[in-house]
Amino acid sequence: MRTVFTGSLLLSLVVALMAAGTVGLVGYRLGGGIWPFAVALAVAVAVVLRPVLVRARAVREPFPNLYRTWLTNFVPVYQHGTPDEQARFEALVLAFLAEQRFEQVKDEVPWTWERKLAVAAGAATLLLGRPGWTFTTRRSFLLYPETFDRDYFDGAGHGDFDGMAHQQGPVIFAAHALDVAWAYEDASNVVLHELAHLLDYAGDTADGIPSLLDPASAPAWERLVRRETQRIRVGKSMLRSYAATNGAEFFAVATEVFFEKPVPLARRHRELFDAFVAFYAYDPRPPAERTDAAPEDDEDGDGEPDHRLQIPPKPATG
Repeated sequence: MRTVFTGSLLLSLVVALMAAGTVGLVGYRLGGGIWPFAVALAVAVAVVLRPVLVRARAVREPFPNLYRTWLTNFVPVYQHGTPDEQARFEALVLAFLAEQRFEQVKDEVPWTWERKLAVAAGAATLLLGRPGWTFTTRRSFLLYPETFDRDYFDGAGHGDFDGMAHQQGPVIFAAHALDVAWAYEDASNVVLHELAHLLDYAGDTADGIPSLLDPASAPAWERLVRRETQRIRVGKSMLRSYAATNGAEFFAVATEVFFEKPVPLARRHRELFDAFVAFYAYDPRPPAERTDAAPEDDEDGDGEPDHRLQIPPKPATG
């Protein structure tokens, strides 16, 4: 499958020029000469270029050794990356931290550097293979002390969500889920899950067919999702049952598995694995595992091992 990316910066510049032209034309007709256009153009370009300048300034900063140690201990893609990949990962982390807002909801759950880095590491993981992709929209990231419901009430008896992403609004994490997101390679990572939703939301809706997917590949992707969803429902998938909720949740759960359990995913769900390699333009397996060996333990010839990997359940993520 192929992916496409529309340059949001170029599009923003075109919109800015159109807006400046409109303001300038109105000003000119009101007798203001070319000055209204010049001022409007300067303001528009400054607004559009600000994120670019923030990013450029951020990536020039030295990368803290404390961050590097944390990434080495907890983030598989960083651990297994080449020096060039690690340098690119670090730049993505710095840019994300500079661009996004981390807002404290309650005093007892502050945004520590570890928590911010956990979110930034998820963004860098998803973007590592795609230099043209960015989370350019500045978002608010909120931290709740416990799980919450759809109305954002948290505490005992208030829902099962440990993460939730919105197309235009904030991204919310439950503190306990964020704190363990990178602690285990168990295909249960709330950061990867919610940020995958943001990639899905790059279009009009989160429908499990990411807008960054080449339209020519969409029918093949939908057929693949239907087949994999059926495998989930009959208990022949390493993806947890929540992935069968809808297309959006399938994409988010499969992203978690792809980055945290890439070796078994490649052995048991090769077509799905290859589709995600194409989408993210990255093979997250350790270098020694990047082979095309046939699945082991496949006596029935169905292309997957006969003894399925068991994935522990987790609370629902929105």
